[in-house]
Amino acid sequence: MEFPFYDEPNTATIICCHIMENTAPILYVSHDEDDGIWQFLCGKVHEIEEAKLVSLKWVFDLDNSIGVLRDMPCGCYAERKTQNDDWVIRKR
Repeated sequence: MEFPFYDEPNTATIICCHIMENTAPILYVSHDEDDGIWQFLCGKVHEIEEAKLVSLKWVFDLDNSIGVLRDMPCGCYAERKTQNDDWVIRKR
């Protein structure tokens, strides 16, 4: 699948250790308003040391379903209950 985001593939993103270790799916995505950073989380509460830095392409290659969020503006977040559910996008 072709990389769909407007950001460069090597754009730094934040991901939680559970997703990186492939023990949990991406269930929460934030496109931060203040700095434009993408965050991909499993929906659980995390400590700061559980955050990892990876490229946007790395996350997309892990889970292509995030590609539908390419137009999500800064200041919004998306959630889903399971990996098979549709994303629900909301403004902060």
